[in-house]
Amino acid sequence: MEGKAIGDLMINGQIRDKEVRVIGEDGEQLGIMSAAEAQKIADEAGLDLVKIAPTAKPPVCKIVDYGKFKYEQARKEKEAKKKQKTIEVKEIRMSPNIDTNDLNTKIAAARKFLEKGDRVKVTIRFRGRELAHMNDNKYILDDFAKALEDISVVEKPAKVEGRTLTMFLTEKR
Repeated sequence: MEGKAIGDLMINGQIRDKEVRVIGEDGEQLGIMSAAEAQKIADEAGLDLVKIAPTAKPPVCKIVDYGKFKYEQARKEKEAKKKQKTIEVKEIRMSPNIDTNDLNTKIAAARKFLEKGDRVKVTIRFRGRELAHMNDNKYILDDFAKALEDISVVEKPAKVEGRTLTMFLTEKR
């Protein structure tokens, strides 16, 4: 099933194709036949005919217990969702006149975020007269990136956005 939602499957009487490729309940190919014949085989076995690949030529139908099939699909989807990792963007904010110890604390926090697998957005916010010296303070972000270059790469280099200077870091692959 290529990304189809469980409720979108056609079963039994909903299948109106002239001919379909049929797969038996134990996975063996029963060949190409009319939908009516396939439905008859499914009824004799006391099971349902489910169209699992509607885009194939001819469409592929499988003889299964629909309730059990639905349950299995739902379980597989839940498992797949569990294995996904969401990457968050953590932000580290600084001002241009940050002291070395404060900078080291911020670097340690960023290192923790990167080790957890998150992206880090480092911003320096300029206020008032600080705006006149925006380009003189770009070295702070460069030092920040250099301190973390053992575990991270610069995804987006330092860029001016309004009153802020922003840079993105991600963990090395």
